[in-house]
Parts: sequence; structure tokens; C-alpha cells
Amino acid sequence: MTYKEFLQKGGEQKWQDKWLEEGIDRAEDFGEKPKKYVLDMFPYPSGAGLHVGHPEGYTATDIYSRYFRLKGFNVLHPMGWDAFGLPAENYAIKTGTQPSITTAENVATFKRQIQSLGFSYDWDREINTTDPKYYKWTQWIFLQLFKKGLAYEATVPINWCPSCKTGLSNEEVKDGKCDRCSAAVEKKDLRQWMLKITAYADRLLSGLDGLDWPESIKSQQRNWIGRSEGAEVDFKIAGSKETIKVYTTRPDTLFGATYMVLSPEHKLIQELKDRIENWKEVNNYVVQSKNKSDLERTDLNKEKTGVELKGVKAINPVNGKEIPIWLSDYVLSGYGTGAIMAVPAHDTRDWEFAKKKQIPIEYVIIPNQFYYPDVNGNSIILSCPDDCDKILEKVKEVNEGSGFCFTEIDSGIMVNSDFLDGLVPEEAIKKMTAWLEEKGVGKKAINYKLRDWVFSRQRYWGEPIPLVHCDKCGIVPLDEKNLPLTLPKVEKYEPTGTGESPLALIEDWVNTTCPKCGGPAKRETNTMPQWAGSSWYWLRYIDPNNDKEFADPKKLKYWLPVDLYLGGAEHAVLHLLYARFWNMFLFDIKAVPFEEPFTKLVNQGLILGEDGEKMSKSRGNVVNPDDIVKEFGADTFRMYEMFMGPLEDMKPWSTKNILGIHRFLGKVWEIVMKHGTHSIEQNANAELEILLNKTIKKVGEDIESMSFNTAISQMMMLANAMQEAKVFPADYFEKLLIILSPFAPHMTEQLWRKLGHMESICKEQWPTYDPEKIIDAEIELPVQVNGKVRARLKLPADVEEAVATRAALDDSQVQKYVMTEPKKIFYVKGKMISIVV
Repeated sequence: MTYKEFLQKGGEQKWQDKWLEEGIDRAEDFGEKPKKYVLDMFPYPSGAGLHVGHPEGYTATDIYSRYFRLKGFNVLHPMGWDAFGLPAENYAIKTGTQPSITTAENVATFKRQIQSLGFSYDWDREINTTDPKYYKWTQWIFLQLFKKGLAYEATVPINWCPSCKTGLSNEEVKDGKCDRCSAAVEKKDLRQWMLKITAYADRLLSGLDGLDWPESIKSQQRNWIGRSEGAEVDFKIAGSKETIKVYTTRPDTLFGATYMVLSPEHKLIQELKDRIENWKEVNNYVVQSKNKSDLERTDLNKEKTGVELKGVKAINPVNGKEIPIWLSDYVLSGYGTGAIMAVPAHDTRDWEFAKKKQIPIEYVIIPNQFYYPDVNGNSIILSCPDDCDKILEKVKEVNEGSGFCFTEIDSGIMVNSDFLDGLVPEEAIKKMTAWLEEKGVGKKAINYKLRDWVFSRQRYWGEPIPLVHCDKCGIVPLDEKNLPLTLPKVEKYEPTGTGESPLALIEDWVNTTCPKCGGPAKRETNTMPQWAGSSWYWLRYIDPNNDKEFADPKKLKYWLPVDLYLGGAEHAVLHLLYARFWNMFLFDIKAVPFEEPFTKLVNQGLILGEDGEKMSKSRGNVVNPDDIVKEFGADTFRMYEMFMGPLEDMKPWSTKNILGIHRFLGKVWEIVMKHGTHSIEQNANAELEILLNKTIKKVGEDIESMSFNTAISQMMMLANAMQEAKVFPADYFEKLLIILSPFAPHMTEQLWRKLGHMESICKEQWPTYDPEKIIDAEIELPVQVNGKVRARLKLPADVEEAVATRAALDDSQVQKYVMTEPKKIFYVKGKMISIVV
């Protein structure tokens, strides 16, 4: 039988069925072997099914999992479905089909496609976030958060998508648009459920240090959390008991604060309404600002707008000066205190605003040295402290002339700052903070960009929130024994657009009794966001059928933490931050044994269409894996995805280039079918033996470092050498098949059985290599003359430096370029000789 006939006769399907029947991919709880938990970011099963980009990560983890099973590990490698969320609901509304029906159909399609690629998942542990048996425990975790005060209700200005008709978290807004539908996001005040992720900000930050994650991902999380140290400062409002609290990282610049700016949402605006002389103008500006996204408002390139609160002044606490208060949308209510002290001499944004509004500018930091040319072009140097006044004048002159402020303030000297004069900024920050605390007008403070997580959605297709609203008892959690609170089966689930969920219209479901007093109550009608189910799913894989607790603590202790987590970099902030937060909380309540869930994280790169663009239906460049498997087989598909380039890199698909991998597998098939079924000479071929041992070593190391493309290249070299050698010991076939089996499991299983083995190749042991047999007997040594290679010498691998040098100087090609005694000769053992003339 040829390789082509094997594929045409359904050989791959045969082995997939056999593996599933025998359960060879099942993980064993409490197994004696060392454990390895290998996790994929589980997919959202859309109606479109998989394209060839989706299985890239699944292929990588499958090779990794198969390899570690061969190395004697007990491997947990599960798969499930992240199936709640807006896309399923929007599709259901569009087609008139209940979301549960379309979701089930989509899951079936994804599962069929994934199984057709021979991935070694433990399907006994399959989960689905829309299964009430699963989301019972999502609801249970929410109740624990609620009981600990980390889930709370608030009416807050949220990101509202007018197209999806639901609230969005900050992380779901990209460039001012909904991450799902690209509609422009608005601000809307709505009653929401919030999760207090900010309580974990420091731990989420410090925990990153011990993780084996890409630095780019850790950096994105650090930036999103945005921890900074500074001071809170109280500015009194003249003629009032009210104060404006600001947060600043540079309290040393307080003497340069010449005005204040409030965000349009700041609560003081309404409280000062009677004192604001231009209230109509102010109110109009507040209304206009609500229709702008945070991105629009903070865009550094946009023209700064604002309105002065006429009739109201603030008092700078360090000098007692009255300064104007302005309203501007470039200040956000969600960051800091929603108010800033503006220091226009040293902040570009404040400078532009002050220039436009003709507000005074006061320099309080200058460089400690200043260079400028005199009339003859000679350089004059001014230095502090003797020339501080002159430097200040020059700084003003230069910056006023150039139209820019002086922002290089991390180094310099304080001026115009009373008791701070002459200090460097680092010292001035400490002294000013101490002064503020002593005078009772401020204190040292830490601030974060991270905001609490908006955890409710005004949609149908999500986990119901297990709370009721009782006029007598307030907000009451459901009794845990009554979980899960299931979604009602309804025909109408379109969003209301009023800020209420469609569940609010289902009276039979909404009206209930209070678990506390037994009186009439109403259920919470907002649902959880899609991120809820994916914030703990790796824990449920460990014990998916447990109806007493979300997982057996002993099993959690055995399997956790996840040893390898692989998925797309697009989840750098959203999912990974939420997952770490939930895991830390569960650790705090002693429900899980480890604080951090994922020890090692790897991101696969995007696979582009053949046109070099991102795959999408609209571009018409989507490649369906079903078509590739039908023509070339799953093994070819798997190996090509790994051979395209480094796993982390972005790369374009090429159906033409897949032929090379297909021919390679055909070559291995022919070698085994031709030579493997009868006696092979047992005398070792020295060069081939070295290459075999090198290949075993390199393929193993490359799999562990996820360098799959170079592992495949090495196996190609071995197959070519075996084809040329024609005769060699019989076990060479077996070793080649075993190291190839994680990449091409179907073909190698077929050939393994052809060699007479009764047990699956999946149950074999990874071959060991002989350290003495990975050293070449002979090496090729390049010889450089003045940096250019002029010859390549064949020499014994253990050649001494003197012998190698002599051989280089005696070589006829080298002698053409070395006419005189060399100035220097460098020898890098086993690598090269470099001659300088």
C-alpha cells in the first residue's frame, strides 16, 4: 500500500477511532508518573468553523503533549468550548434560531474538525461554558466574590455599544470602538455589577515577575495595571468648605500649578452649580463630552477644548494663590481623582491648553547647565547655582520661541519654589510630600490605571447572576444548594436597548421569592460577560463531572499549576488578567493550592492568507482545513503548520509549499515499506549513526523549546541520509518513527504496526541518544583571511590548534591571500580559523 492509498482508504480516520476507543490520550488522576498539564486557550465555536490559522496552537501543544507522554509523563491535555457571548446571540437574532441550538451546532462542527486532525485530547474531560453543570460553578464563584465584598452594584458611566446594545469593559474597547462590532462606543450611566479587581492590583503586578511568560505580554499587563507613586493634594475652593483632591506623580512642581482642570463628570460641578456664573455654557459642555470616547478625549493630537468655571477659584496650598478652575474633556473621571493640577511650563498638554486660554505659565525646574553660543560662535556654559537666574531666562526664551514647554524635568534644579529651590527633583518630591503631610493638605499616594471590572451585560446569552432584589432585605444571594440558576427558554431574546437585559421582560422568571425573608423579590436580570466562564475553566478540566464542588482539592493539588498555556497574544490583557484575578481570589479562600494559574505562557503567531493579509470572509482568503486534510491528509497539514516558520512569528499560508512536507512523509513511508519489512544489515554506518543520535537529541530539545520548524528540518536530513545509505540496523526505522510520531501520528502508527508491533507507537518510550555518538569524526573548518572565507578544510573533530593552523597556512587557496607573515591568527575550536594580514 502506498502513502496515497493509505490516505484515500481512510487510514487516518481508522487510527483516530482506534485511539479514542482505547483511550490512550486519557490523563490518570494521581498517576505515579510525573505530571504535565498542557493547556490550549479554548476556542469560541463560531458558525464559520475553523480556518487553517486556528489549529496552529493546537498542533504545537499536541506535539508537545505526545512528546512528554513518550518521555514518561502523565499528561493532561484537555479541550472545551467558550460558548457564551455576543456573537452567538447576534447570530441567533439574525437567523431567528435560539442561541443554544446554534451554539450546539457550532460546537459539533469545531469538534469534528479538531478530531479530524488527530489531536490527542482527553475528550472525557470536555467542558462547555453554556452547560448548566459548568456554569453552576461560575455562579458559585461569583457568590464567593459577592460574600467577600468583591462583587458590588454601582451606577457608573460605562462604555455603551449602541449596536450590541450592551455595556462593555474598558478592555473590550479598542480605539474608541466596540471590539466585537466596531461601532463607536458611547458613555452611559447604568446600574452595573462590578468586580473589585483593583483590590488585587499589586499582586497582579508583582506576580508577573516569577512567570515564564513573553516579556511583551508581561509589559502589556504592567502598563494596563499602571501603578504609579505620587501624592494626593487638596486644593481648597475659595470662599467654600469644598476641596478638590488631585493625584500627581510630581508634587515637586506644585509651585508651577497655575490652574486646575476637572473632568466633565466630576461631582463638584453639580455641587458648585449655584456659584458658577456661566452655568449654561458649562452644562452644555458636560453634555457634549458624554458622547465622546475616552480615546477621542485623550488623543494628544486633538485640539484641547474647555470651559472656565467663572466665579469659582481654587487655592494653591503651597503659595496661597487663587487659580482658575477649568472644565475639559481631556481629563477622565476614571483615572486618579478626575481632577488635575496643571503645570503648563512642564507638561505639553497643559502648555497647549494654557497657551490657547492665555493662562499664566510658571517655570519651576531648569537644567543645571545651559550651553549657548555667543556672537562669535563660542560656546558659553551657564551652571547652577551661580547662574540659575540666567538659565531660567534662557529656558523661557528658548521655549517661548519654539512654542514648546520644558519637559526634561527628571533631571534639573528646582527654582521659583521657595523651600525647594536648589534641590534636584528626586529630593524635592520627598520634601514636598513631607510638607503636604505636615500641613494636612496632602499625603503620599499610589495610583493605578486599572479600574474595577464591569461584570454585567444587558443581554440574554450569558450566565444569570444568582442574586435577587428584595424591598425588605436588599440584595440577597441565592442559596448555593439552588444553583445553577438556569437561563429561561424563551423565543424573544433581542436586547431592549433601554439598559435592561431581555430577561427583564420575562415576568415568570423575574418574579420570585426572597431566599432570606420569603417575601416577593425580583431576580437580577443582567447576565455575566463572556469572560466569566473563561476565568476558571482550566480548573474544571481537572474534575469535570464533580457535582459537589468545582473540583476535588486533591486533584487540584496533583495537577496544578498549568505547566504550559498556549494561545494568541490578543488575550494579553483581557483573559489573562481576569483569569489571574479569579485564581488569586480562589487561592485566598483556600479553594485552589496555587496563587498563579499558568507557569509558562507561549503565544503563537498569526497565520495570514496567501495574499499576506489577515484571513477573513470579506477578503475571500480563508483556507478551510477540511480541504487541506482531504487533499493531503492530517499529518501533512500538522507538519506544514509547524514547518512554516517559528511558532511565535506571523507567516502567510502557501498551499504550494505544503507539497514539500507531503513528499517528505511519502519518502519516510517508502523507506519503511521498502526496507522495514525484511532483514536489514546490522552493521552500523558511522556517519548515519552520528546523524541519528544528533537527530534524537535535537528533535527532543526543539520540541521542549517549541522550535518545531528546525526539528522537522533535522528529521528531513536524517530521512535523506537513510534513503542514500540503503542498509543500516533495523532499529533505525523505529527510532525515526518514534521521534516523528508526535508530528505525524497517523502515518507513524500505521508504519509501526507494519513493522510487527502490536501496541500503539503512542505507548513507546522516547529513544535515548549516545553522547559519544553525537560528535563528528570529521569537521569542516572555514578559514577566513581579513574577514572573508577563503577555504574550508576537512579535519578530525578533535584537531589541535597547532595542527589546524598549519593546515590552514599550507592550503593553496589560503596562500593566494597570505603573502607575508600574518599579523594575527585566531582559532575558535571546532568553529573557524581567522587570519589577519
